[in-house]
Amino acid sequence: MKVRNSLRSMKARPGAQVVRRRGVTYVINKKEPRNKARQG
Repeated sequence: MKVRNSLRSMKARPGAQVVRRRGVTYVINKKEPRNKARQG
């Protein structure tokens, strides 16, 4: 999982979902599980 300043490139990938949990933004990708990112 990558900790990034901007999730723009991650959420543009096909299959990406943007999820907010407890004020932290995550990008989860079921098609490509390596593309996970966390912000905040």
